[in-house]
Amino acid sequence: MAFIRRRRLERELYSKERFSLLLLNLEEYYFEQHTANHIINKDCKDERKFRGSLKICSKSIIFEPDDNMEPIIKIPLRDCSSIKAPEDNEVNNPFTRSTPGGISVVCSQVFLIKERNVIAPYKTVRGRTEHLFQLDVAWKVGDVVQTLHQLYRASCLDKMGDQAAMITAILQSRLARTSFDKYRFQSISETLHMECKAEMVTPLVTNPGHVCVSDANLYFQPLNGYPKPVVQITLQNVRRIYKRRHGLMPLGLEVFCTENDLCSDIYLKFYSCQDRDEVYRLIAKYIENHIAEHTAESYVLQWQRGHISNYQYLLHLNNLADRSCNDLSQYPVFPWIIADYSSSVLDLTKPETFRDLSKPIGALNKERLDRLVKRYQEMPEPKFMYGSHYSSPGYVLFYLVRVAPEYMLCLQNGKFDHADRMFNSIAETWKNCLDGATDFKELIPEFYENDSSFLVNSLKLDLGKRQGGKMVEDVELPPWASGPDDFLQKCQEALESPYVSEHLHEWIDIIFGYKQKGSEAVAAHNVFHPLTYEGGVDLNSIMDPNEKVALLTQILEFGQTPKQLFTTPHPQRKIQKLKSLSRTSSHSTSIAESPVSPNEESFEDLTEESITLAWNNIAKLKLDTQCKIHKEAITGIAVTCNGSSVFTTSQDSTLKMFSRDSKTIQRSVSFSNMALSSCLILPGDTTVISSSWDNHIYFYSIAFGRQQDVLLGHDDAVSKIFWRDGRLFSASWDSTVKVWHCVPGETLSNKKHHFELLAHLEHDVSVNTMDLNAANTILASGTKEGTISVWDVTTATVLHQLPHHSGTVFHAAFSPDSRHLLSTGEDCCFKVIDVQTGMLVSSVSTEEPQRCFKWDGNTILSGSQSGELLVWDLLGGKVTERIKGHTGAVMSMWMNEQCNSVITGGEDKQIMFWKLQY
Repeated sequence: MAFIRRRRLERELYSKERFSLLLLNLEEYYFEQHTANHIINKDCKDERKFRGSLKICSKSIIFEPDDNMEPIIKIPLRDCSSIKAPEDNEVNNPFTRSTPGGISVVCSQVFLIKERNVIAPYKTVRGRTEHLFQLDVAWKVGDVVQTLHQLYRASCLDKMGDQAAMITAILQSRLARTSFDKYRFQSISETLHMECKAEMVTPLVTNPGHVCVSDANLYFQPLNGYPKPVVQITLQNVRRIYKRRHGLMPLGLEVFCTENDLCSDIYLKFYSCQDRDEVYRLIAKYIENHIAEHTAESYVLQWQRGHISNYQYLLHLNNLADRSCNDLSQYPVFPWIIADYSSSVLDLTKPETFRDLSKPIGALNKERLDRLVKRYQEMPEPKFMYGSHYSSPGYVLFYLVRVAPEYMLCLQNGKFDHADRMFNSIAETWKNCLDGATDFKELIPEFYENDSSFLVNSLKLDLGKRQGGKMVEDVELPPWASGPDDFLQKCQEALESPYVSEHLHEWIDIIFGYKQKGSEAVAAHNVFHPLTYEGGVDLNSIMDPNEKVALLTQILEFGQTPKQLFTTPHPQRKIQKLKSLSRTSSHSTSIAESPVSPNEESFEDLTEESITLAWNNIAKLKLDTQCKIHKEAITGIAVTCNGSSVFTTSQDSTLKMFSRDSKTIQRSVSFSNMALSSCLILPGDTTVISSSWDNHIYFYSIAFGRQQDVLLGHDDAVSKIFWRDGRLFSASWDSTVKVWHCVPGETLSNKKHHFELLAHLEHDVSVNTMDLNAANTILASGTKEGTISVWDVTTATVLHQLPHHSGTVFHAAFSPDSRHLLSTGEDCCFKVIDVQTGMLVSSVSTEEPQRCFKWDGNTILSGSQSGELLVWDLLGGKVTERIKGHTGAVMSMWMNEQCNSVITGGEDKQIMFWKLQY
């Protein structure tokens, strides 16, 4: 329960302070504080002096007495008629005499806050009053008075835009005169990477200061030193970062040091998009694959798979859609689920117990909807169906007023709402959402959490008396709830129920999906004011500051529509496959923690752009030359680093070395009378390794032209081998994959390789193919019975066993970013698996079996059973190009790192050399 947890943490950290930024007006800044005495009725018999802290804010003067029984005094600058320090010629003025360091303030209105330390509506004292504040440091009086005069002039400007512009100029001048205090670094060895100005965002308020990024930490130093001198985030602890839209502008950045918590560790608003993006870039270096892992698509797969609950999925979607507990105009939105608040027993097996999730709140009542549609049809452009939103700061605090009363007082200028309009009853609130002319609000995450304190008036707040004379106390619960905790428990059960799991995608379509905008939104009766949508207004194009401030104020009060995450219908959850879910369940992190960035591999001078260009033109692959070099089908291809020599293996039991320049066979080696299944060249181009159907793996020295070593590693044919970082991976028909540590022998002596078995991955049936991810931590294997297994190599444990093919899996390969695994088999299907979740993302049928392939994550180049090379659009599930090739099945394929040169080996005993021709 992010909002309530934050409030409790604040109370624990600053329990002695009654002042908070919530005492300021919206869009007001707190600049500085001075220890001072507040003197009342100077030189009179009833003179009183209160010790405390004087706060200088952009629109007010606030005095916080040390005595908690005395009220905090807030003086709006616009209500002041005089602000001055005593002059020498005022020695006869009894109000200022003998008061060094004094500042006299004359005003027409004062607010008294937290009198007797009770949270309550502000008390207003009207009429001319004089206040004398005596600073402990007398020499600062001149500067303070000068600042107050500047801020007073700003507050007296007629237009809000002019006020905001002048206050912003004062703020920027203060920020420009200060910088981050490097003595706040955690270590003297830290290196500064960047410093800029920004504001720390918390609900309803922002706090200006300086952001500093070092090689180890992110710092924020508030200009006013509140609530503490510096906020520090260790970069290595950061788990997630998100660029945010704040105040309709792409200036926000939210940093999380947890994986699943809704509440971030810091939310920053920058003054320029460039500063925001640079801080994002610097922090992102410390997070592996933060962009690749945290996409809507990845959560869709996990949710469909049952790896995360409905609740967790909605939290993720809210997070991705710019919803944050730090921004009440974009607070996370959750749906009303239950429609029955009158029965004594809640029956979650009855569909009528639930709200229709395919419709927005405003469309649930047909009679009301008919009136709204008629008004919409008669409305001039820009049209909108609803005059209020389903999520706004007022609605959030409507639900949370009992645990966050100070936020409500801040939002409503020191007042609570009328008692009859408060959150009094679950049933009443639901009824008003169904019948009210302007009430279309959804719920907040707290209704599906475990903390019920927002339903109970535990602070004993005086929230007013209703028309019937009843005081506003705890929220009235439906008959089927025995208490607040039971109510939340039943709400959670409803959210995770089969009915909701089957229909939640319909609500997602409305809030985050394709029914959010355009003609689909109109058809779904889901049209709100244009200003609430992302991109609905370009603030940079508005030159009038008053118009800009008015728009921002309107949005803050009205609320904002989430960022659109899906533009096509959201897939339905397959509830029959759901597993038992726990909010606190942990999943295997071996995949998530493994580096899968495509930037891991060193491509030397290659660029991603050149590889992308090659794949965009892969259909222009042209045959360069072809040679028949074997007597049987070719099973493996390996090429030296300089590309001059090509090694091939064949079912004719030979390993051959072919010169690309002379187009001649230079060597032919036979290790036994059994077929060879694959080959590879060790780094340095000195040794070729071949796997054989005779259960052996052979090491051949290129330099000395002889067999160097042999490994009897399996009890049946070895089908595939890989070499990575001094480790040999071998797959076999004996139903195993083995990982070996190999120490090469000395070529000029009789010493042999030393082989140490590191891992033994047991399967149920013969293994026909395998592949490794870029980090060499995840291995995928395909069997003769069609099962794809995904293994954590570091722990030798299976992560997923997926029977995705019927019949032999011919080939499997990770995408360049290692997020997905593509496989093909004799069942004439391509299958794409999400490696993180093990979920089948896509299945594409082929006319004939595809024996081998290369792919870039989107496009596939495959070798078919008939000998053609086919180019596939994976997302479209179709062939975009057919290239005539072999006269028999394409058995093996090699592609260079630039992806512009291909070699294929066929059942027709030939190798073919292909080049891209742009």
